[in-house]
Amino acid sequence: MNNIYISKSLEDTQKIAVDFAKQINSGDTILFYGDLGVGKTEFIKSICSFFNVQQVVASPTFTIVNQYEGEKDGMPFNFFHIDLYRIKNQEELINLGFEDYLYSSEFVKLIEWSENSFNLISKYDYSIEITADDNEECTRHIKISKNI
Repeated sequence: MNNIYISKSLEDTQKIAVDFAKQINSGDTILFYGDLGVGKTEFIKSICSFFNVQQVVASPTFTIVNQYEGEKDGMPFNFFHIDLYRIKNQEELINLGFEDYLYSSEFVKLIEWSENSFNLISKYDYSIEITADDNEECTRHIKISKNI
C-alpha cells in the first residue's frame, strides 16, 4: 500500500497524520524520512495528540529517545519517539539499547532519521516520507507506505 498526500499547510499535515493514526496498532514500528524541517516531528505530534498524549512531544535529537504515554479505547497506548539524526555508528545504537526498543511489542516506535539505523531495523510496519515542494514553500508531499 502506497498513499501519497499533498499538504498545503500545517493543518493539512495534522489532518493527514490523524487519519493515519487511526490504523496504528500497539507494537507498530513507523519509519520517518525527510530533510530537516519538513515536518516529521509535527506529523508525530499529531499522531500523539490523537492518542491523548499529555506530555510535550518534541524531537529527541539530543536525548535520542522520548517515551510518551497515551491511550486508545480507554487502555494505555504508549510510544517510543526515537531520533537517529546524531547517531554515528552501529555500536552507538547497540550501546543505547536500540534493539530493545525495536522489539518492544507494547510500544509504538516512531523513528525519525531511520536511515541512520545501520541496518538494525529488520522489520517495520509503515514508512512515511515527507518532502518539501521546491515550487511552493508550505507544500509537502507525504508518502505513506505499509510494509507487507
